[in-house]
Amino acid sequence: AEAIAALGQHGDDAKLLAGGHSLLPLMKFRLATPGVLIDIGRITDLSYVRDNGDNIAIGALTRHRAVETDATVVAHAPLLAHATSQVGDPQVRHRGTIGGSLSHGDGASDLPAVVLALGGTLVAQGPSGRREIAATDFFEGFLETALEPDELLVEVRVPKAPKGWSFQKFNRRAQDWAIVGVALATVEGETRVGLVNMASVPLRATATEEALASGSGVQDAAELAARGTEPPADIHGSPEYRSHLAAVLVRRALQEAGERQ
Repeated sequence: AEAIAALGQHGDDAKLLAGGHSLLPLMKFRLATPGVLIDIGRITDLSYVRDNGDNIAIGALTRHRAVETDATVVAHAPLLAHATSQVGDPQVRHRGTIGGSLSHGDGASDLPAVVLALGGTLVAQGPSGRREIAATDFFEGFLETALEPDELLVEVRVPKAPKGWSFQKFNRRAQDWAIVGVALATVEGETRVGLVNMASVPLRATATEEALASGSGVQDAAELAARGTEPPADIHGSPEYRSHLAAVLVRRALQEAGERQ
C-alpha cells in the first residue's frame, strides 16, 4: 500500500526498483530518468509460490532462482521453471524478479513469451484495488504494458501444464539475450507458441497456432512462425535470418513437445 501511494504521489517521475536488472540499464542509456526510485525489493509479502488448484500463483517479487527451483513450478509448470533457468547468469537469477521481467515488457526477454504461451494472467494492484489482465492484453508496445502509472504488478498466475512443452533459445553465449527464442506449451489440448525477439513487443506465433489447430503437420506449421511478426535488424542478425531461425526453432519445439506428451 505504501509503494502504491508513493507511485500516486510522484506520478511519472517515479519508477519501481526491484532487482534492478531492467531499470538500471535503461537509466544508463538515459531511456529512463526518474526523479524518484521506489525500492520494493524487500516487500516479502510479494515473494511466494502457491498451488491454486488449476493454476500456480507466483508473487511478483519472487526471484528467478526461486521460480526455477520451486517444486510446485517444476512439477506443474516445467516450461516456466526451465525457461527461468535460462535467464541471464546465476547472479541475475538470484537478484532479478519475475514481476520485474514481465513489467519491463521487452520483446527480447524470455519470460513474456513463456507467460504468453501458457496463457497466463497478471494481477495488478492500484489505489482502486486489484484487477486481472490476460497476458495477451498485457504487452502493448515497445517497453509498454497495460499497467497504469499508479499500479504495481503483484502476482503472476499460470495454468498447470506439465506435458507438451518446449523452450528453444538461440544465442551466442549462455547469458546473452536470445537472437530468437520459442516458448511452446500445450494447455487443455491447445498448442500455444510464444516468440522471443521477433518484434518490439512480446507476441505469439498465431499463424503457426492456427495451422496446427486446422490439422497442419509440424513442418508446414513451423514454416509460418514468422508470419505477422516484425523481427529487428541488428549486429546479431537480419530480419530474414531471424525469420529462418524462428521456423527452425518452432519445428524443434513442436517435435520436443510431442515427445513429452
